[in-house]
Amino acid sequence: MPGWANFISRTLTMEVESNYRHVKQTGGKGQFAHTVMRLEPNPGKGFEFVEHIKGGAIPAEFITSVRKGIEKSLDKGILAGYPVVDVRVTLLDGSFHAVDSSDMAFQTCAAIGFKQGFMKASPILLEPIMKVEVNTPDEYIGDIVGNLNRRRGKIEGMRRYRKGSQKINVFIPLMEMFGYSNQLRNVSSGRANYAMEFYQYMPLPKNIQEEILKKIAEEKK
Repeated sequence: MPGWANFISRTLTMEVESNYRHVKQTGGKGQFAHTVMRLEPNPGKGFEFVEHIKGGAIPAEFITSVRKGIEKSLDKGILAGYPVVDVRVTLLDGSFHAVDSSDMAFQTCAAIGFKQGFMKASPILLEPIMKVEVNTPDEYIGDIVGNLNRRRGKIEGMRRYRKGSQKINVFIPLMEMFGYSNQLRNVSSGRANYAMEFYQYMPLPKNIQEEILKKIAEEKK
């Protein structure tokens, strides 16, 4: 598997509700926390946390703990360490124990509840798409466009910015930009240059996603 995997994230594709009760007795002070959460896609808006707790079902300090637990799960990833993006979580309900509830109990409860809900929400793999602008003399356009197409680039348009030169605007997966600087230099005899910035996350093509999931399954054996 190429080093591409370092740029992959996960997200969910459907709305689900997660109801999890964390109870642990170890002989001393126990742990108790209970959360009910709704998870839903939040395309292009990152992570959003909303609380709709009523009647003090969960004290304010533990609502903060719930958020912390979810955020830790986002960063560590639900599966194979891929971080989670573009998810909206609404804390709907829950309960606590006057003695056994704690910051750590609610962080643990939220993390497990989030993971369980996430895996039920038809998760998919995402890749970052970059917006790239290539500046090139006219004589190299054919070779450069061909190279961008082979890198799964989608040409947005081309425009002349001075006599004999054009700007090519293209959306292209970050994983396909490995080695592009050297290749562009070689193709254009060092006369073309480019700039890129993050655009958005998009689902991985089915064949690449299947390849990665197959590798994950093999590593878990």
